[in-house]
Amino acid sequence: MLSLLLAGVTLAQGGPLELKREGRVISLVPYAPNVLRVTMSIDNSAASAAPGFGIVGAPSPTGWTHEHDADGSEVYRSDNMIVRLAPGDLPKEKLPRPMPLDELNQQLRDVYFGGGGDHGPNHDALLVTTPQGKMLLHMRTWIMTPQQEGAQAKSGGKTYRVSASFDSPSDEHYYGLGQQQKGWMDLRDHQIHCWHDYGAIGGENVCVPFMVSSRGYGLVWDNPSKTTVDLGFNGQNRWTSDVGDRVSYFVIAGDSSDQIYAGYRLLTGVTHLLPRGSYGYIQSKAIYPTQGQILDLARTYREKKVPLDTVVVDFLNMTRQGEMDLDPKRWPDPAGMNRQLHDMNVRTLLSVWPHFAPGTQFYDMLLKKGWLIHTPDGKPDHGWYKEIIGPNLDTTNPDAAKWWWEQIRDRYVKPYGFDDLWLDETEPDVDPANDVFWVGPGTSFYNVYPLFHTASVYEGFRRDFGDSKRLMILARASYLGAQRNGTVFWSSDIVSTWDMLRRSIPAGLNFTASGMPYWDTDIAGFFSPAIPADHHAEHKPLIDGSDARDVIDRYEDYPELFVRWFEWGAFHPVMRAHGERKHNEVWAYGKQAEPILTKYLKLRYELLPYTYSVAYRSYETGAPYMRALFMDFPNDPKALDIPDEYMYGPAFLVAPVTEQGATQRTVYLPAGSDWYNYWTNEKLHGGQTVVVQAPIDTLPLFVRAGSIVPFGSEVQSAQQEQKIASVRIYPGANGSFTLFQDDGKTYAYEKGAGSVTKLMWNDAEGRLKHEGVPAWNGSDESIVVVVGKKPMQ
Repeated sequence: MLSLLLAGVTLAQGGPLELKREGRVISLVPYAPNVLRVTMSIDNSAASAAPGFGIVGAPSPTGWTHEHDADGSEVYRSDNMIVRLAPGDLPKEKLPRPMPLDELNQQLRDVYFGGGGDHGPNHDALLVTTPQGKMLLHMRTWIMTPQQEGAQAKSGGKTYRVSASFDSPSDEHYYGLGQQQKGWMDLRDHQIHCWHDYGAIGGENVCVPFMVSSRGYGLVWDNPSKTTVDLGFNGQNRWTSDVGDRVSYFVIAGDSSDQIYAGYRLLTGVTHLLPRGSYGYIQSKAIYPTQGQILDLARTYREKKVPLDTVVVDFLNMTRQGEMDLDPKRWPDPAGMNRQLHDMNVRTLLSVWPHFAPGTQFYDMLLKKGWLIHTPDGKPDHGWYKEIIGPNLDTTNPDAAKWWWEQIRDRYVKPYGFDDLWLDETEPDVDPANDVFWVGPGTSFYNVYPLFHTASVYEGFRRDFGDSKRLMILARASYLGAQRNGTVFWSSDIVSTWDMLRRSIPAGLNFTASGMPYWDTDIAGFFSPAIPADHHAEHKPLIDGSDARDVIDRYEDYPELFVRWFEWGAFHPVMRAHGERKHNEVWAYGKQAEPILTKYLKLRYELLPYTYSVAYRSYETGAPYMRALFMDFPNDPKALDIPDEYMYGPAFLVAPVTEQGATQRTVYLPAGSDWYNYWTNEKLHGGQTVVVQAPIDTLPLFVRAGSIVPFGSEVQSAQQEQKIASVRIYPGANGSFTLFQDDGKTYAYEKGAGSVTKLMWNDAEGRLKHEGVPAWNGSDESIVVVVGKKPMQ
């Protein structure tokens, strides 16, 4: 490539651009035509070039050119975006400034408030537009403020508080940034605490510093310390990280949200397909304490012919925390238990905590090697836990991570045959700001533990088992790139209330909008609220729970809450019931609840061909299939801030009922499409709000016109062979759907294994065509159903 040297600019034609300006280094590094990294630092080239945590994509500078504007701006251009970096010597009249003060007033103020030696504000303004000139992102200033001596000592050396400020047009809306359980959908006009906080009001905060804007870009903030994001205040967005040696972020441009997620996937890694059984139903409670209970549970599901795929062996399964064993009094034959479960096509998900109590067999070795998370003086930190639980293992240390996986492999997976792993405590609960990791001080690396901890097991699993079988990991917290570790993230230990149900929907939508397609809740919450002796539901409960009094006690409306949450859970990426309750199975909440719960389990399994195919699309594109409405309807302003509706794949609009006693709710049908009521097949125009009847057995559910939805034959397990029983066409627009089928067990799909069938509906002709591997036997007339129309020609 042609190298140019232009006034302090070092540039490989189409490659990275680096400028040095009066003690500052500004770097622009292209990763793809629609992905650019921006880094600013004081004169420290090592800092500006440092890799980001969670980033796995490599720079790919092809398709970029460089030029100078007439005003001296550096212009970096691709087919997807134009980046203008303002000259470093802008005259004062072109810099941002407040209204003037009189000269003496200004002099007096300068004595007390001026100067200070901060590195900023630096006016290296950066403007990102589309090739057509539409503004995507405009950074005005950036700042690096030296920390005080005490904070620097805690961070292990000279460090800075870093921030950048961007314009926030009044019509811009924001999504993502991990999990905030405060009921927000649009994050505009909110301050986001982007750090893991188990004790946050409303439920745990989880930091994934990736935000998607309604203007057509995504921003990945490349800093793992505690970060505060203020969105929309006084016409600005401000990102501020407590600790950093640079300001660094990635801009991803996209004509659609899916193009933005493709850029995120390029940077941080793919979302692997889970074992097919993980898309069925996962039954859990805190806790099934014995082998006998687990087996009885599975047998009862099979006897009742109610679908089930996974049972959970939760925490407190060991003799002591850190022994990494199963209590033989309660688990006399784990291998035999798993063989019996596997014969019933039931998988097991085993909870393994990374805590090691003093006095257990590994503690002294881990302490000697320095593999326990510790305070700066070397003392292991067990946080607010009792000593009997102990400190966390430091899986940011590669040697500790390798040892951790090998213990899991040799103690649980190989000898006993456990299928999937629940890696609880991935924050960790102890405050990382007090601690030192192998990778560095907890203040600097506050949010990274979930990335390293899930990777320790996933990467070890792939090393030892290769492509031969898939793994699902359940984890509580996340970070950039953690989706590549075969991981499902859940909403943490939320409270079982109607208010929490309402807040959980936008919390999940923003989490999946953060580039993390797999998220679920503990269906109907984890912790029970304290129910007063005089408790009565606000309205007469829609489920009579009098025959489940030993489970619900005073909480008379809890069976209704469980049913409504379960109906919503059938349209989660992964469906899992859990919680601190005496019993938690579909028959545990009374005779009125059981048939409704069974109905939605069967619907979940009927839709497995659809769900598995849209999950494969997430693997291919990085885009979630639990989709906030802004993703599919960006041009409908009414769809940009609806917290309790979403798309499940391309076809289904889901509108859960979240009010106790409600038998109807309003639903907004986005503009640009016609819609069908799934239950009645009534066709409705988009762009209107409708009142939908929602008796207790009905989840408001709509299907977009032009959708093609495959339904599977009745099965009791997603691991059984399932034939295509029908394909429903919802006419009114052209449509297509890619059906994917494979063995459901191995990673062979990564090398092209599996069958792909592309289904295409021509609405004008009223005809379905298909390409690729035939997906069913027999004629189309025996399988294809056109809703509301005469039989196919």
